[in-house]
Amino acid sequence: MNYLLAGTVLTDGTSLGNAVVAVADGRIAYVGPRAGLDASLTDLEELDLPPGSVILPGLIDLHCHGAAGGDFPSGDNHAARTAVDFLHRSGTTSLLASLVTASREDLLRGLETLRQLAEEGLIAGIHSEGPFLSHARCGAQDPRFLREPDLDFLGELIGAAAGHLRTMTYAPELPGAGAVVRMLAENGVTPSLGHTDADAPTTAASLTGAADLLSASGRGPALRPTITHLFNGMPPLHHRSPGPVAACLRLAGAGTVAVELIADDVHLDPETVRMVFDLVGPENVVLVTDSMAATGLPDGHYELGPASVSVSGAVARLGDGTLAGGTATLLDVVRRTIGAGVEPATAVLSATAVPAAIIGQGNTIGSLRAGLRADVVVVDASFERLLVMRAGLLLDA
Repeated sequence: MNYLLAGTVLTDGTSLGNAVVAVADGRIAYVGPRAGLDASLTDLEELDLPPGSVILPGLIDLHCHGAAGGDFPSGDNHAARTAVDFLHRSGTTSLLASLVTASREDLLRGLETLRQLAEEGLIAGIHSEGPFLSHARCGAQDPRFLREPDLDFLGELIGAAAGHLRTMTYAPELPGAGAVVRMLAENGVTPSLGHTDADAPTTAASLTGAADLLSASGRGPALRPTITHLFNGMPPLHHRSPGPVAACLRLAGAGTVAVELIADDVHLDPETVRMVFDLVGPENVVLVTDSMAATGLPDGHYELGPASVSVSGAVARLGDGTLAGGTATLLDVVRRTIGAGVEPATAVLSATAVPAAIIGQGNTIGSLRAGLRADVVVVDASFERLLVMRAGLLLDA
């Protein structure tokens, strides 16, 4: 089917009122004033949208461990597909499925399952959170399975992903971390600094080196390192011991890196979210969920890889109280970012075009532009879901 949608369009950081979006053959055919619609675009079914509807590009989550009872690290094929289906219908039309630090066998099983989903086009790739992370800042990562950098093992993981490993979280202070960064960049994987106890100089040196390696890779000028959930999994900023946060903010402000923010009102205070947007600019922020199996489900007991997680009041924690992923969808995160005082078009940019560029897919997804895949989310004035389209297909709620 070919469709026409009318409302306010938010894309690429701008807002266009009284606009229409035409979808033909699974692609965006036109975005702009209705008067400019090409007469050759025929057989368009205009969808009945309520007044005040807002039309967004499909959202893109680069850090997501599961949903709807499905845990990506488990390696369970059916559960992973259930999670992906729920996330697509919630408005996250593209995502990196995230693994956690686990045993060699579990990591390889998880990669095999997620590789299949990537080959089918259901996910945009895989993110591995670890296993080369800091014991001091492991968060919900199981310390039993943390490793010192091991290039042979890294090669095994990259090989198992068969070209679909897009990002990997690493701690720069570990011995051999520089070789890990180089091997990642040489194999088309974006390094993402996180779960680290590093000081500011170590952080800055690692990220600058990673940025240089990505720039020299020839994969595109938009590629750059990221920061896995800034502030979480690292020491807090202190004026006499600035740690990794200071270096990450400085380099994000310069456009060298992009910082992930879990803006769910649990992992970060809204004032912190607004501060980061004001300091570094939305083009250097990637909104993520860090969502786990409980997303979309009631409070209860769930799994996050090898860890047991209890969810109460929609907050996921390990038995010792450590936060263990999120339970919000990316549309929830965008809504709460707007609630923190960030302009709607700005918040949407950090959940669409910015992550698309990070994974080298800015010419395919992340914007409402003619020729791109027709991934579209329609929300009401409160940013509640009204309609989701992926590759031109309407998805049920």
